[in-house]
Amino acid sequence: MPEVVIVEAVRTPIGRRNGGLSTMHSLDLLGAVQRDLFLRTGVDPLEVGQVVGGCVQPVGMQAMNVTRNAWLAAGLPIEVAATTVDSQCGSSQQATNLAYALIASGVVNVAVACGVEIMSRIPMGATTKDQANGRPINKRYWQHHEFTTQFEGSERIAEQWKVTRADCDEFGKLSQDRAARAWGEDRYGTQVLPIDAPDVDEDGKPADTTHRVERDEGIRETTLEGLAALKPTGRPDGVHTAGTSSQIADGAGALLMMTREKADALGLTPKATVVDVCLVGSDPALMLTGPIPATQKLLADNKLTVDDIDVFEINEAFASVVLAWEREVKADRARVNPNGGAIAIGHPLGATGAILVTKAVYELERSDAEHALVTMCCGGGLGTGTLLRRG
Repeated sequence: MPEVVIVEAVRTPIGRRNGGLSTMHSLDLLGAVQRDLFLRTGVDPLEVGQVVGGCVQPVGMQAMNVTRNAWLAAGLPIEVAATTVDSQCGSSQQATNLAYALIASGVVNVAVACGVEIMSRIPMGATTKDQANGRPINKRYWQHHEFTTQFEGSERIAEQWKVTRADCDEFGKLSQDRAARAWGEDRYGTQVLPIDAPDVDEDGKPADTTHRVERDEGIRETTLEGLAALKPTGRPDGVHTAGTSSQIADGAGALLMMTREKADALGLTPKATVVDVCLVGSDPALMLTGPIPATQKLLADNKLTVDDIDVFEINEAFASVVLAWEREVKADRARVNPNGGAIAIGHPLGATGAILVTKAVYELERSDAEHALVTMCCGGGLGTGTLLRRG
């Protein structure tokens, strides 16, 4: 089986809700990172066999295979096929894993993995608002499983792993502090593509002028006292608040992947090797515990221990998700989300997986480390996993 490598990775800044990227069309935002892969590497986009993208709310401007439409809107070759996948929050990480599988199996030797979500304009739940043709969960589902919300799932996780409000607040502050440090030390600069987003006029219509978005917009100065004053969001007496939950956000990310042989032929130096991938099922009522079995599987299958992993990127959907995972797998917190996570910079649903892999690739390079493990919880009880090795 050929080695699969990542030769380039790029992400947009992550825009806060109704912030700098909220005036963008999803096709333009995703197309910008797709196109930038080839501007950075000089690779002919016709080398790409398939593009696989993630998107959680494929309605409105994100409908009709947003991955393909973004590619075409960016002026990229019509001969290159594209697919959009939905694994809920893990969509673009699963897109990355599927791109890996396409290359490793010999179906293609070059692929693009990517994802996008503009939650300011296409909010969570947009796909279920019109129930004239039925609801996504029916009586037969209820015969087998309780249907819960992600907010309830996060609180149940906190109960099961004895995660307190103080634990969550401490972690929320850590995420903000680390993200601020990352920007202060210019750790993100080379991975982020600045975006010129359209201004809007008084009627809310696109204007002829633009504004530039260069940095993640969700980072804010945070104190434990300020976090302690916030009201719970999941339950009246819950442990999570807006300060310890992922931020609604806008963003996109993309990776250029190929066989090592192809990279050598094109004169490219790989940034990372994809060692292994997985998608696992977990309790759909707890919903958000998938990173635990995903991590355990990748470590066991590759005869590694948690101490062999230098960088963990686990999505901060809620503080309890990371804290329960941390307690279960016994990870060293110093290696977990070293540059902050979704609590600080946001979680643009279908884009986050590609963004986390991008962050991991660049952190391996920056810290001269060897292994990174990326994992996410997903709606419906899933866990995505990607194991990387530098170079």
